[in-house]
Amino acid sequence: MSTAPTVAAIDIGTNSVKLLVRHGSDRFSHAVAVRLGEGMHATRELQPEPIARTLDALRRLRSLADERGVARLGVVATSATRDARNRDAFLDAAAEILGTRPIVLSGEQEGRLAYSGSCIDLPDGVGSPRLVVDIGGGSTELVVGAVDALSVASIDLGCVRLTESHLRSDPPRPDELTNAIGLVQDHLDDVIRDLPDILDVASIVGIGGTITTVAAVEVGIADYEALHGFWLSRHAAEDVFRTLATERLSDRVHNPGLPADRATVIVGGLCVLVAVLRKLRADGLTLSRRAAVDGICAALVEDRWPLPNTAP
Repeated sequence: MSTAPTVAAIDIGTNSVKLLVRHGSDRFSHAVAVRLGEGMHATRELQPEPIARTLDALRRLRSLADERGVARLGVVATSATRDARNRDAFLDAAAEILGTRPIVLSGEQEGRLAYSGSCIDLPDGVGSPRLVVDIGGGSTELVVGAVDALSVASIDLGCVRLTESHLRSDPPRPDELTNAIGLVQDHLDDVIRDLPDILDVASIVGIGGTITTVAAVEVGIADYEALHGFWLSRHAAEDVFRTLATERLSDRVHNPGLPADRATVIVGGLCVLVAVLRKLRADGLTLSRRAAVDGICAALVEDRWPLPNTAP
């Protein structure tokens, strides 16, 4: 029986909140779609209903952590909270529920945590230096290098933000899709200029709900954990994009592997994914089901949390 402490991490994202409880090699994870960033595009403020959904989800996740005897809890918040003008009131309410105030990560901090978590348990043959692509709800992080030498770029475009700003029709019009992909590629031009090593990596690792969902739709399964290490080819990603982007929402929700709560934003996420693969002329990427919460739990076990420059 492991003598390691039971630790947990919660990631408050733009589209979902995620819990990971770790005890030795045992893992328990749970995610809830909350759309915290819904309606932020015009006001740059978190809206009452998404806040209420998120706080309800945090109560559930705190209860799940308590049931498993969690000794230490690390909590972070990312793009939507980071950009919200009214974030302090939300953070105060979250702290009252969780017993600890969420740390609001910068894009670079988010990217570094995503890299450290995503590289856990990768299949043999996923070479280094590598590019880790984390498509979130409000932003996309691109992290290049090896563990001891990382460069991070953060683009303020994710599945929720791009859907609300560009994909207003059902199904999206061709010009909306073209403009959304073009916007992402314009941002990627800036990234390539600042991080030219992104064009010379040995492998690409993809994390986050968008990429996991695309892989699940490609193979037609809902067992996300079984997809850890899955090779998602560019051809397959483009095929899923063509299918989902041309369907009305009422039809899209029936695709095996696509949760109903992600059907509204998956096309926005796919615009980011295909833009990245096209711009980098990549054959595909390896899906990792590990993420920032894994990096947080590892730091908690090793008594390294909060990490430098992430203290509240």
